Amino acid sequence: MKDQAKIIAALLVGAAAGAALGLLLAPEKGEELRGDIADYVNDLVDKAKNKAQNTADSIKEYSSNAVDSVKSKFSGAVNDAQDAYDEAKSKAANYAENGADAAKSKVKSTANDWNNSIQNA
Repeated sequence: MKDQAKIIAALLVGAAAGAALGLLLAPEKGEELRGDIADYVNDLVDKAKNKAQNTADSIKEYSSNAVDSVKSKFSGAVNDAQDAYDEAKSKAANYAENGADAAKSKVKSTANDWNNSIQNA
């Protein structure tokens, strides 16, 4: 039993000495480890910020292009509608003028026919 007690005592003294050495060396290495972890986390945060900024820039560019495209198409549609309106207005004016000329011609022809009928009677 004495040998076992000596072994247990030696193990306890070794464990205590290891713990003491760990405590003496841990703050420096712990600070270094914490610094490394902080640097790693800061790098991750910076990468995430950069990716978020790039994504935001891409979204802004895409939306700007989409708005420009819609404006262009709308402007084209407005121009097409204006052209169609102008063409319809022109055709209506031509039809009205042609119709008026045809009506004048018909009235003149009828008046001449009546005039000839009256003179021949």
